[in-house]
Amino acid sequence: QLVESGGGLVQAGGSLRLSCAASELTFSTYSMAWFRQPPGKERIIVAGINRDGGIAQYTDSVKGRFTISRDNAKNAVYLQMDDLKPEDTAIYHCAARLGDKIATTRAEYDFWGQGTRVTVSS
Repeated sequence: QLVESGGGLVQAGGSLRLSCAASELTFSTYSMAWFRQPPGKERIIVAGINRDGGIAQYTDSVKGRFTISRDNAKNAVYLQMDDLKPEDTAIYHCAARLGDKIATTRAEYDFWGQGTRVTVSS
C-alpha cells in the first residue's frame, strides 16, 4: 500500500514537499517513482529513483526544480518541488516497481497510491 501526502495550493515560485509512505511491501527491493496527471491529460512520470537511492532521473520539465529522495529505514519516498509553476498543477501519484530499474511507463509499475492534489496559482 502506498499513501501520498503533502499536496496543496501554492503560489507560483513556491515549494511543496510530497511524501509517500509504503506498507506491506519490502520497500528496499522496489524502485520508486512519482507520476503526475494534469486535468484532462495522461499520467506521466515526473521522477524516479532506484532501490538504494543512488540513481535518480527526472523528466526534462522538472530538472533543476524537483528532487526525489527516499529513506528505506522509514519506507518512504519524497518529492521536493521548488519554483513551482502553474503547469505543475496535477494529481501526483507515487508508484513502486519490483527491481532496480527506473521504468518510465505506467504499465511497468506494480503498486500505486491514490494521489495527492497539487495546485499552483499564477
